Amino acid sequence: MPTTDGVNEPDLNDQELAGLDKLESAPSIGRNTAASVWSNLWPKIGALAIGLLLWQIVVWSEWKPEYILPGPGKTFSTLWEMLREGTIWDATLTTMRRAFVGYFVAVLFGLVIGGLVARIRAVRAAFGSFITGIQTMPSIAWFPLAIVLFQLSERAILFVVVLGAAPAIANGLISGADNIPPVLLRAGKVLGARGWNSFRHIVFPASLPGLVSGLKQGWAFAWRSLMAGELLVIIKGKPSIGSLLQENRAVNDYRGLLAVMIVILIIGIIVDSVVFGRLEKAIRRRWGLAQ
Repeated sequence: MPTTDGVNEPDLNDQELAGLDKLESAPSIGRNTAASVWSNLWPKIGALAIGLLLWQIVVWSEWKPEYILPGPGKTFSTLWEMLREGTIWDATLTTMRRAFVGYFVAVLFGLVIGGLVARIRAVRAAFGSFITGIQTMPSIAWFPLAIVLFQLSERAILFVVVLGAAPAIANGLISGADNIPPVLLRAGKVLGARGWNSFRHIVFPASLPGLVSGLKQGWAFAWRSLMAGELLVIIKGKPSIGSLLQENRAVNDYRGLLAVMIVILIIGIIVDSVVFGRLEKAIRRRWGLAQ
């Protein structure tokens, strides 16, 4: 029934009911979000607590003198001091810049090489095993050659980072392409997808699960290679996480040594959970493997 202002009474009732539904659903949405965050967070907190407890138990056992193996409390106190002084920030920025530059170059090389090997049989016959052989080589084995070629420089570090990560990324793409159902490739040919179009619209999207695994493994290799490089190649005026490890070891500052190792662990956990964890979840949702 119309009112004096021209608005129907049923419309007002519907609007009021919709508003009440929203008010009632808002707390439940908040509770569900909080429960989801807590369900993902508590296992990590529990693992951290267990790790710290085991660490403290080893210290209490007096397996090593406490000045060599300090406990969590003293180590985190030293880490806090390093954060306040800013030394760890400068070193972390240098290391992360090297990590991202080296990893980005490795991704480019890995995608190009992996795509060629996955789609061209002659290239696979020639270089397929060679790529795996390079991947199995320890990163430290490349540094004598890197130092000969580039001396003690940034390029020597990046050279080893790229060689450590690119083969894993290439193999991830190759593995993903090998596991594509043949029916997809045949359907693409029927629809006229050949050459680059076939790779772009069929092979690459269908290879994403394997590629993501390769990207994740490539990051692990790149990070390890970078840490090894910074321990061996120390550039004056450019503090890094690796150089801090060496400096603390040289002056017998074992609290600082463990503090820097904790920073390395934290960075690895953050990159794995925030970057690759979300990427894997997005791929799994797209493939219908997760909600």
